[in-house]
Amino acid sequence: MNSPAQMLNIRKAEEKDIPAIYQLLEHYAKQQIVLSRNQEDIKYYLANFVVAESTSGILGCAAVRDFGNELLEVRSLAVTPEMVGKGTGKAMVQEIIRLLKEQRSRFRLFALTYQTKFFMNLGFHRVDKHMFPEKIWSDCVKCPKKDRCDEDALLFEYNSGHTATN
Repeated sequence: MNSPAQMLNIRKAEEKDIPAIYQLLEHYAKQQIVLSRNQEDIKYYLANFVVAESTSGILGCAAVRDFGNELLEVRSLAVTPEMVGKGTGKAMVQEIIRLLKEQRSRFRLFALTYQTKFFMNLGFHRVDKHMFPEKIWSDCVKCPKKDRCDEDALLFEYNSGHTATN
């Protein structure tokens, strides 16, 4: 029998996905793992989202934010609790990277996360979170943990088909 990750369809989010995206994010926002986002915000930034779906519905979501100057962020990455550790998050991040590689000759994709090993297994490396003042001023000021951030910053760099590890 195929594993759940093998039966996933990773696609761009559509308006019909907004309630499911909201529910996924709210589940983890209550645990202070991701920032809360209302449905209007999700709708406004819907083009930034991908979702993982199966015949049972939406099992995960992830978004990319473009800060300009080839700097992007993986954000709002969430999967249903029963899909944690089954490849759903990995499939979405890999799809995001694939799409970015199709669109750009170079980029820097970062994540602020508690899931350090997850991102390192996808080719990201640790960096100082102060490398991203754009993030700090736009989102971190709204975070309840802003003065005591305990997330790791990880970075994936792409330049004309080569990843950099330093």
